[in-house]
Amino acid sequence: MSILVTRPSPDGEALVSRLRALGREAWHFPLIEFARGNALSQLPALLGELVQGDLLFAVSRNAVQFAQSELTATRSTWPGHIRAFAVGRTTALALHTVSGLPISYPRDRETSETLLQLPELQNVAGKRALILRGNGGRELLSDTLSERGAAVTICECYQRQPCQYDGLEEAWRWQNRGIRILVVTSGEMLTQLTNTIPELYRTNWLFRCRLVVVSERLAQVARELGWEEITVAEHADNDALLRTLQSLY
Repeated sequence: MSILVTRPSPDGEALVSRLRALGREAWHFPLIEFARGNALSQLPALLGELVQGDLLFAVSRNAVQFAQSELTATRSTWPGHIRAFAVGRTTALALHTVSGLPISYPRDRETSETLLQLPELQNVAGKRALILRGNGGRELLSDTLSERGAAVTICECYQRQPCQYDGLEEAWRWQNRGIRILVVTSGEMLTQLTNTIPELYRTNWLFRCRLVVVSERLAQVARELGWEEITVAEHADNDALLRTLQSLY
């Protein structure tokens, strides 16, 4: 029962290495790669506009890494007088490490929905909210903050770019390698995977695999696409995914 991990580098490769160290047969098949975002050069100025009590949000660790790279290159620093938030624990740790700020994040499910339930975000009228993210996604966060009266600015720190594959060749390869478990960590990648694999292989192989995802929302997308055997990991980090994959054995 082999495992195909589709999350991008370096996290995808790291998860495969840990699985192999445990004696599992696992392969890396990244569906997206990352590049510099169109708005990244604006980040130092945007951070400089934040005042006491304003809000900073990091949607992913990639957003933090690209942001820190830009600040280092421009000899800029993170403001110390703001309130910082992250969608999940891994992103929160990354943001805290580079900024030194205390980071609030949801302890239950690592989603925008649970982040928005934090008590600190119920009364944000009149505050600036700067969201660090990739190209597209997480509209719920910006829309809800705007509805609550915050002045929201989005900084596209990085871009997600699809990796191109020969779908017929890849489907044949993974079916013959005995892939029976797929790890997919975003709706964008789930749709791309489905579209990459030819229809015949979707019916005979892809939709028969056990799918491991990182949220109930993503599980629902998977059901609508055609999967039936779906397992939802507790969190989106590799530790949680590893625990989930171990439980399947």
